[in-house]
Amino acid sequence: MKRAAILFPKFDNINLIDNIREKYDPLANYIAPHISIVFPFESDLSTDELKEHFNKSLKGMKKFNIQLRGITGDYKDGYLFLNVKKGNDTIIELHDKLYSGILGTFLWRKVTYCPHLTVGMLPDQKDFNKALDELNYYDEIFETVIDRIYVENIDSNENSIIEFSFTLE
Repeated sequence: MKRAAILFPKFDNINLIDNIREKYDPLANYIAPHISIVFPFESDLSTDELKEHFNKSLKGMKKFNIQLRGITGDYKDGYLFLNVKKGNDTIIELHDKLYSGILGTFLWRKVTYCPHLTVGMLPDQKDFNKALDELNYYDEIFETVIDRIYVENIDSNENSIIEFSFTLE
């Protein structure tokens, strides 16, 4: 089963993110705007085993504020990112705690984890550069409180199906 652990921020102005993703993100119709904490991995772990891991590794973690602003890109892979400006350290802490124990073997060490919300994926360099130019002056601020982490199942069509959620204190 393919799974991931993600945050679904509830911004008052999330429609602005939706508009960008509709234009630039091929996954916009498959999953809501999100921040990945544990990237997709294949596993036969039971739901109970995962819940136990969350309870153990995230014990005492509290809800926290985040702020996202500014769009940058990864030219090599064509991704467009809405950047985390506040709450970054806490998201990294969640990531590090979850990639311990039974999920430790799924950590991909070739890339440094940098929290973000993907708003586009344009593998064609010309399209990528054009999108980045169009979004150059985009400076909307997105703020909310993160109080829950979701574990999703990703089906063969890339649809996201929530398996369970974990509430932060």
